[in-house]
Amino acid sequence: MQVTRRRRPPKEHPVLSGRRAGRRATLATACITAVSVATGTAFASTHQFGTDRVGQVTADGQVISSDQYLAPYGDRLEIDNGKVMASRVSPDGGHLAASVADGDASLVVVDLKTGRVQQRIGRAKGDDLHLADGSVGQEAPVYSPDGSQLWLGQLNGYTRFTVNPDGSLSAPVTVAIPADGAKHALASGAVFSADGSTVYAAVNGQNRVVAIDAATGAIGRSWTVGNAPRGIVRVGHKLYVSNEGGRPATPEDDTLNSYGTQVVADPDTGATTTGTVSVIDLADPSAAVGTIEVGLHPTALYAKDGVLFVTDTGSDEVSVVDTARGKVVQRISTKPWPEASVGYEPTAVTLTDDGHLLVTLGRADAVAVYRYGGAQEPVGYVGLLPTDYFPAEITTVGSTVVVSNTRGVDARRPNSTGAHNTHDTTASITRFTLPGDREIRSQTAKVFRQNGWTDGSVRTADRRKAEPVPVPARIGDPSTIKHVFLIVKENRTYDQLFGDLAQGNGDPRLAQFGANVTPNQHALAQQFGLYDNTYDIGTNSAEGHNWLMQADNPEYTESSAGEYERSYDTEDDGLGHQRSGFLWTGAQAAGRDVRDFGEFHQFLTKPAGATWQNLYCDAKDMEAKGQDTAYPLESSSPIPSLNDVSVPGFPKFDLDVPDQYRYQIWKRDFEQNGPADLNLLWLSSDHTGGPASPAAQVADNDLAVGRIVDEISHSEYWKDSAVFVVEDDSQAGLDHVDGHRAPIQVISPWARHGAVDSRYYSQITVIRTIEQILGIHPMNQKDSAASPMATAFTDKPDFTPFTAVPNRTPLTDGLKTPPACGVDVPAAQDRAAAAAPVTTAPPAAERAVADQWDAWKAEQRLTGPNAAPDRANPAQMNHLTWYQTHGWTTPYPGESAVLAPDDVPGAYLPSAENDG
Repeated sequence: MQVTRRRRPPKEHPVLSGRRAGRRATLATACITAVSVATGTAFASTHQFGTDRVGQVTADGQVISSDQYLAPYGDRLEIDNGKVMASRVSPDGGHLAASVADGDASLVVVDLKTGRVQQRIGRAKGDDLHLADGSVGQEAPVYSPDGSQLWLGQLNGYTRFTVNPDGSLSAPVTVAIPADGAKHALASGAVFSADGSTVYAAVNGQNRVVAIDAATGAIGRSWTVGNAPRGIVRVGHKLYVSNEGGRPATPEDDTLNSYGTQVVADPDTGATTTGTVSVIDLADPSAAVGTIEVGLHPTALYAKDGVLFVTDTGSDEVSVVDTARGKVVQRISTKPWPEASVGYEPTAVTLTDDGHLLVTLGRADAVAVYRYGGAQEPVGYVGLLPTDYFPAEITTVGSTVVVSNTRGVDARRPNSTGAHNTHDTTASITRFTLPGDREIRSQTAKVFRQNGWTDGSVRTADRRKAEPVPVPARIGDPSTIKHVFLIVKENRTYDQLFGDLAQGNGDPRLAQFGANVTPNQHALAQQFGLYDNTYDIGTNSAEGHNWLMQADNPEYTESSAGEYERSYDTEDDGLGHQRSGFLWTGAQAAGRDVRDFGEFHQFLTKPAGATWQNLYCDAKDMEAKGQDTAYPLESSSPIPSLNDVSVPGFPKFDLDVPDQYRYQIWKRDFEQNGPADLNLLWLSSDHTGGPASPAAQVADNDLAVGRIVDEISHSEYWKDSAVFVVEDDSQAGLDHVDGHRAPIQVISPWARHGAVDSRYYSQITVIRTIEQILGIHPMNQKDSAASPMATAFTDKPDFTPFTAVPNRTPLTDGLKTPPACGVDVPAAQDRAAAAAPVTTAPPAAERAVADQWDAWKAEQRLTGPNAAPDRANPAQMNHLTWYQTHGWTTPYPGESAVLAPDDVPGAYLPSAENDG
């Protein structure tokens, strides 16, 4: 099959052109003066981690998996209930109500006087107040003006609480907003009328604002606004609504889908190109809704003294709107580091009584401080203050600044297992009194160190002739490597795969898929090196694939963790794409060709009869007879630039497709066409949950990896190739160091062979390394600051090829219906001394529980054309995999019995995508 590949010069982005023109028209644009932190090295300062591990506290702060340190300014309150998505302080300043996702609560109430969680509300056993619906929206709960009510946005409307005199909540009442066809309400921001009688609610999923009677819950008037309304504030008799998806599209626009709405989007990247604020005049409810054009992805709104501040999260700016004139009069840059202009992600804004404008920068873990003298007076940049991980809300209570941090200290929540999982988020609230300018300048330098922002991090080739090296010091200098392969797998921790390797920092008790299941990856580690201090960043696939393809998980996806119904895999949602594009668009801009095999694909068409069993047999026939597939599949992406370089016959995620089939489709293309400069492959069987047993699926994945490397290393392209093998995330298991620690492999003649490398590396450093090799300009401040993995390579190549190791675990193990071509029986001489896993019937005492798990698994939609990774409840999925790999005889770590699905701690968590 022939793939069309395009070479094109960089394209002027229409929004960037418009914003340049818009800047000239505004009265003032604030430019942040950078604070330089010199390191004396050629690359950015993620080298400073050395061999420190995630979770360690150093002189610079706690190490986290996103190439950052944490050492917030002020006091910290840890919240061990999941991710704090958004928060609101009560009118009397005594309490903070925070919506929570991916944990054991949906809402927590914090007593700001004591600094403790006063009340926990959700679906978990033992919650102070129980909710039938545990979903939460993107925006904060809202108090009534008199503090007597609190409204929480959810999937299908709101829950209204009575606020008791002590600040606790009681008497939850559901306020339903009917679905519009397939579109749920996806209730977002809300605001009360001045007298508290009416709630004006942004109905995110239906692109409208509704008026709700605060006493009865009856829905009154409705106004159509822009796409994906999110924040809402009231200024006098007018409502202002931020539309993250911008204006409605016209027939002339290029568009991409977002929850059933076509949003205006770039034709190559699919990223949205407009952002608006809708204006509703409550004094004349029948008047046409007004529109103010602002930057990309407007999220938070804050109004004071006739001025509206809008965080343009996708443009890294704050729009200042004069509400009397109804126009933007200033755009404030929130780009502290001159090396990168994308990816700081302003998330919230507030104004202190003494005239300081404070803006949270979510992806920089910081608050930017400005001196503010009025809407039309240019702000003065003061500096930065460090926060915890991903600050999402900011407010003031008297002279105290209160910041809610979505991920807090990250996945460090104590649990009974003695190990960690990516879903063990400990969020936080930090509080401080705004210091003087000198202290802010000192803290600014600290923020630069914590983010690795250094001079010269992004250096491009000059006129001097450079000698080729594996990882050039300058972007555009020659590399000895011409072909890069990025193989993306699914969900495993380091300990799950390599915990049995004594030479690395592993825990053999957690090694569910050791050498007898993954002999190829073990052999690759022996030959090309073992990396035991490497980290994924995201919690699940929705985040993980973004980190790999965008070197970021944009705020839209980050804030959607509480309500993934709008979109989970953001391939098919323009709101999840950053304006600077993707790894492949960067490669194209650098004149490199690209070939994609399944990564970021959303759609799959399968012919009749394309079962796992038939595709397994088909793959064997393709290998033995050299024939083409008898079951041609069609896989595609909604993103135009990716479809142009994709191999359509390579299937996206679907656990009814064995990775041996994927290998054969890739192999035929490789042998016919050779490799591109950048090759992206998604091998997903190690997700588990398909027809075969977990061990068989991981073994299938392992054999595919080994055979791909075998094919490359025995080809003419081996001499100038590098293969990076990564997991998209590590959510599906436990790790004794950190839930984000994952296996990463670097395979190349130019890789350092045979060593154990315990330096800190992450997905971001992998992507920066690929960019450095191929001359791709970094996409945002995260990969711009990352250190390329130069230490993983050598200038003395070893061209010894890799020969794939036969699988030891039968690939057909666990199938209820054997394939027509027979079950897989590995040769006895290929088995290791220890017996390879083979599924056996559960003990009699556990058969009833096992039957319940079979019924649960059948409902998770892990197979078929509409399958999506990590859709199942993570706690339940991990328990099932553990039970299956331990023969139903060993309880999950920290527990005393094999549990039924509904008895699993965390079974109340919503799945990654609501079934609706």
